[in-house]
Amino acid sequence: MSSPPPASSDVPPALLSHRVPDLGALELLLAVARHGSLGRAARDVGITQPAASSRIRSMERMLGVALVDRSPRGSRLTDAGALVTDWARRIVESAEAFDAGVQALRGRRDSRLRVAASMTIAEYLLPGWLIALRAQRPDTAVSLQAGNSAAVAERLLGGDADLGFVEGLAVPEGLEGTVVAHDRLAVVAAPSHAWARRRKDLDPAELAATPLVLRERGSGTRQVLDAALAEYGGLAEPLLELASTTAVKAAAVSGAGPAVLSELAVAEELGSHRLVVVPVAGVLLRRDLRAVWPTGHRPTGPARDLLSLTR
Repeated sequence: MSSPPPASSDVPPALLSHRVPDLGALELLLAVARHGSLGRAARDVGITQPAASSRIRSMERMLGVALVDRSPRGSRLTDAGALVTDWARRIVESAEAFDAGVQALRGRRDSRLRVAASMTIAEYLLPGWLIALRAQRPDTAVSLQAGNSAAVAERLLGGDADLGFVEGLAVPEGLEGTVVAHDRLAVVAAPSHAWARRRKDLDPAELAATPLVLRERGSGTRQVLDAALAEYGGLAEPLLELASTTAVKAAAVSGAGPAVLSELAVAEELGSHRLVVVPVAGVLLRRDLRAVWPTGHRPTGPARDLLSLTR
């Protein structure tokens, strides 16, 4: 006696019969069983009586059996209809359990938001956006990871953040995004520095040749500055290379040397005259600030809401 052939991974999965009614039709049948009236069942599921009659007839044609006996005294299930109703109840209950489970998953997803942002955006723009988000979604717990633009891209691609914000010239590889704001970089120095007393704009070649207090490589600020001064021989070896905007500002204020920072970041120091802007001739130090996410995975839930608030 030959043994049955082994199961093959190439065999397509079984599909539901085309004779299985949709959930709406099954819910209507259950309503007829509850109320003993097609009219009351129609009101229960939110459709007209003619539409209910048509749906029952369509279901009877699909299944090939009569489900409901109609009479002036009301509508009564046939024996076949009573059996189909028992099966329908299990299907509808399973669908309700499925829906409840999906809603629970969605609720768990929507109860948290992981944001990764480059330093300038994290310090000077995100706080206002997050306050507005809390007014919309008071139950959403938000965590913020601040780092340079390269670190933000790494977190997004590694699945460790739901939405990112970066500074720089372009969207990092593997991500897509949209511009949410614009920013300009400013060359700044302490009032005691010689550049603060210049009467002429600084020449780009002199800026490029001067050791500066700078953010680390991978930051959006450094990317923009590198690109702007590339034709002038590139940046000189930094005087100091620091990993945060706050540290760069503190070094510049102390007189360690001139720095290049976002105008957003130095507004307070300029207003209090602890730093002064050094104009530079012929160099555009402008950048776009972007919201970013992994390619093909547009933000949903609270990430989508935060994105809308940035606009």
